[in-house]
Amino acid sequence: MNKEEVYERLNNVFRDVFDDESIVVKPETTSKDIEDWDSLEHINLIVAVENEFGIKFNMGEVTTMKNVEEMVDIILSRVG
Repeated sequence: MNKEEVYERLNNVFRDVFDDESIVVKPETTSKDIEDWDSLEHINLIVAVENEFGIKFNMGEVTTMKNVEEMVDIILSRVG
């Protein structure tokens, strides 16, 4: 799996979680860029991403991710 494939799948996850078909995530995307991305939706997003890719983030990763690029890097390190 490459970065492009991860972003494509993440776009679908983000659109589903936030119920917004116009979302296109980029490496620099953060919670400030998506109106409904609050702490509760962050948990829903993390669970949805974990389910999509068959991985589990650890608490340190969840609390320190600064943007989507960091999420992608973690996903790629887990799915190899």
